[in-house]
Amino acid sequence: MMILALDHVEKQYGQFSLDVSLNVQEGCVTGLIGQNGAGKSTTFKAILGLIFEDGGRVEIFGKPKEKLSLADRERIGVVLGESGFNEELTIPQVAGILKNFYGKFDRERFLSACRKSKLPEERRLKDFSTGMKARLKVLAATSYGAQLLILDEPTAGLDVVARDAVLDLLREYMEEEANRSILISSHISGDLEGLCDDLYMIYEGKIILHEDTDVLLGNYGLIKADEEQYRGLDKEYLLRVKRAGFGYECLTAHRDFYLENYPGLVVEKGTIDGVITMMTGGTEV
Repeated sequence: MMILALDHVEKQYGQFSLDVSLNVQEGCVTGLIGQNGAGKSTTFKAILGLIFEDGGRVEIFGKPKEKLSLADRERIGVVLGESGFNEELTIPQVAGILKNFYGKFDRERFLSACRKSKLPEERRLKDFSTGMKARLKVLAATSYGAQLLILDEPTAGLDVVARDAVLDLLREYMEEEANRSILISSHISGDLEGLCDDLYMIYEGKIILHEDTDVLLGNYGLIKADEEQYRGLDKEYLLRVKRAGFGYECLTAHRDFYLENYPGLVVEKGTIDGVITMMTGGTEV
C-alpha cells in the first residue's frame, strides 16, 4: 500500500527549481539523500503544507493532502531541523503540550521512553545537549501512534554516538508495528545504509536516482580504468564517467558483469557516497 506519493511536485525560488516525484510504501523506510541545498527541506515543506507548491500533487494515506482530516494528520509524526520546543520547558511540560494536541498521546509511555533514553525530566531543554534535543524530538514524534514519520535531517550536527541513539529509536519504532513507514532525509549517507529500504537521490531539485538500498550496495560498483582499459570497456552498463589522474572512474549498476568479463580491472564495491559523487560529478555515457 502506498502511504505517501509525490507526483512532479514543483516549486520555484529564484534560480532554484524543484521537481520531485517519489513514493513511500507501507512498512518501508525511504531515504532522501543529497547535498545541502539540493531540495530536501523544500520537498518536506511541500509535503507538510508549509509552502505552496507551484505544481504537482501530494497524496498521504491515499488522499490529497488538502483533504486530510484531523484524525489523518494525527497519524503523521514530524521532525524538522529548524523546529523544536520552547527551551524553557521541561519534559513533563512537553508531555502536557503533546497531550493537548494528540488524542492518542500516551504520557506514561513517553515519559518512560525519555527515562530509557536518559533524558533528565526536571532540567529545562536549554540545558540539554544537541543529542538530547534530537532524541526528544524523535520520541515526541513517535509518542502518539503515528503511522508515518517525516524526518528532515534528524541526525544533523550530532556526533556518532548521538546519531546511533536516534537511529536506534527509529528502528524500535518500525519494529513495533508492521504498517509503519518513514521518509527520512540526510546528507550523512552512513546513517541511512543500515536503516532505509530504498533511497532517492536528489540533486539541484531533481531526483536523479531511485534504488533499493540492497541493490545499490550489492550491485553497484566503481570502475577505475586507465586509458587503454577504458577504450576496451563494454560501455552498455556504465551510468556515469569521470576523468581521473590515472584515466577514468566509471559508475555501474552491474558490478558482477565487469568483474567476470574484465579480470584485470579494478572494480570497487559501490557505496552511497561513491554513487552520489559519480551521479553528481560524472557525465552520462
